[in-house]
Amino acid sequence: MTATQLPPVAPEVTATLVEDLSPRLRKRLDAAVTKLGARPAHRDGDTVTVAVDDETDLRLHAPGGVVTTADDITCGCLLSPACVHRAAAACAAPAADPPAEPAGEPAPPVTRSAPHPDSAPLPGTAGTAGTTPPPHPHPDPTAPEVASPAQRAAADALRSAAAAVLEAGVDGAGAVAQASLLRAAHSARLQQLPRAAGAALSVVTLLRAARGGDPSYRTADLVTALAELLGTAHRVGTASGEELDAVKGRARRPYSPDGSLRLYGLFTEPVVTASGHGGARTWVAGPDGRLCTVGDVAPGGVGRALGVADRAVRLGESALTHRELGRAGLAVSGATVSPDGRLGAGKGVKAVTARGADWTEPPLAALWETPPFQQATRALRSTSRYADPGSGGSDLLFLDVEVRGAVRESGGTCLLAWCDGGVAVRLTVADDDPALAHRDNLMLLATAPGTRLRIIGRLVPALHPRLTLLACSHPTGEGRIDLGFDRLRRADLPVPDARLEPVPDEPVDSGGRSPLHLLERRVEQTVTAGRAALGLLGDVSAETRRLRRSGLPTAAGLLAALRASAARRGRDPFGRLLPADTDGFAAHWLSAARYTSAVSESLCAAAWEPTPRGYDRATAEG
Repeated sequence: MTATQLPPVAPEVTATLVEDLSPRLRKRLDAAVTKLGARPAHRDGDTVTVAVDDETDLRLHAPGGVVTTADDITCGCLLSPACVHRAAAACAAPAADPPAEPAGEPAPPVTRSAPHPDSAPLPGTAGTAGTTPPPHPHPDPTAPEVASPAQRAAADALRSAAAAVLEAGVDGAGAVAQASLLRAAHSARLQQLPRAAGAALSVVTLLRAARGGDPSYRTADLVTALAELLGTAHRVGTASGEELDAVKGRARRPYSPDGSLRLYGLFTEPVVTASGHGGARTWVAGPDGRLCTVGDVAPGGVGRALGVADRAVRLGESALTHRELGRAGLAVSGATVSPDGRLGAGKGVKAVTARGADWTEPPLAALWETPPFQQATRALRSTSRYADPGSGGSDLLFLDVEVRGAVRESGGTCLLAWCDGGVAVRLTVADDDPALAHRDNLMLLATAPGTRLRIIGRLVPALHPRLTLLACSHPTGEGRIDLGFDRLRRADLPVPDARLEPVPDEPVDSGGRSPLHLLERRVEQTVTAGRAALGLLGDVSAETRRLRRSGLPTAAGLLAALRASAARRGRDPFGRLLPADTDGFAAHWLSAARYTSAVSESLCAAAWEPTPRGYDRATAEG
């Protein structure tokens, strides 16, 4: 049985089942989750049955696709309903997303009160639980909105649960710690704090992936999710007005009406996820440059992605396939669009085929007229790890480049290109699956230095200009290539320019020379192994000296403070160790995590600044 075979379970259901276990069974819960994952399961309609043993079955009933009550999980063993199997099944299943908020639903009322002197924590701390301000006896309608006492209490509970995860690390954050997060997330959602609740669900999902050995898991993703959760929970108690609205976030909304749209196809990309889903996503643009997508993704992996590209899009009466739409146009009436730009395919949507536009024709040509530095800055805002909801934007860049050749890096080979505006850009494959055309196309383009291309790529935040290459103009200048689906041939390439010097055939440093990684690795080490592992470190003065010599004194101070906080344990008058200050350590860790992210984004933006006139290309390329 895998987690994807089980229906999603509402967070409050998992939390309730774990909380109802006796202390003895809680100690056995993680082992029960692992054991249950090795048992066979089968689905019959809305019910999934797991064979606990040869004589006992466990059933998860999910009307509507989600298990919404504890009674929907039943077990046939003699100890049921007080058995460990029901809680283990809930912990093994994916955490269900909160229900969508109806479009146009008015925002919940917000308490207006005067700030309380104890409501804001001291600078450099994550706050103190239980310091919620009483409501002002005479609310001032002109005063900025502040969080209600119940919202602050929910945020405090989230912060405490996240700090406990950071204290224990991945190995120690088992099902019980995850259930505490899920309970806090449910309470936050009930108090209209969907952003913090969503961050908590992300942390739980990543913890399960890490503990289950999911190959798609990355420690950096868990660092981001934990920092988002801790930071958002802290800001609930200090924000007001518009900032508070951003901190609260908003529940997932369905597609909202958007009238009539005239759309022009840009390109189509394959979508293959680590969870086994596959499909295609076609990007289209409006006359004003607004980007939207039409997607079709479902279980099936790369095989489905290759097949869906030549199926008709699910939008109105259009008979265009995804690959055809990437070169044609659509006229849509009754359009519905999600907050992230996805076009809906409801019954009221009508769409007919219309004339498309070449990348060199208006309105699409305007996408390439924005300077690369401005495009990268905009993309960074949309991809920032901790951007407030509503920052909007796309992570796509539209560039005119000159191909220079292939360069080797520690992680493989990439294509070096010189971008108009004086920037050397490294282009990598979006997906290395051999069934897709990305890798073969990139390697073939590398054999034609001097070729001029108009490209579309997705920004990769790094210390140097870097994109994953998604689409490009045909090397002959006629048409365009979807690099994940269409395969170039050698006959499509022009004769290489013999006057160009070859790119040096030697490894190229892909990580820059910033010593910021000295702090980044300690931040990630804490998430993996917990506070105790960082506290056991020896002297870090050599690392702090290197950071200071490199012009990063703040990083040096954060590293020293993080190490000292991890090792700090007070004693009572009898010499016994006192409990660790988990909130204080979490505050130091959060400062370090947010700082490394901010510096990395700044270095990435700086790398896209135009190169001064007279700069030696060979230096940049070598």
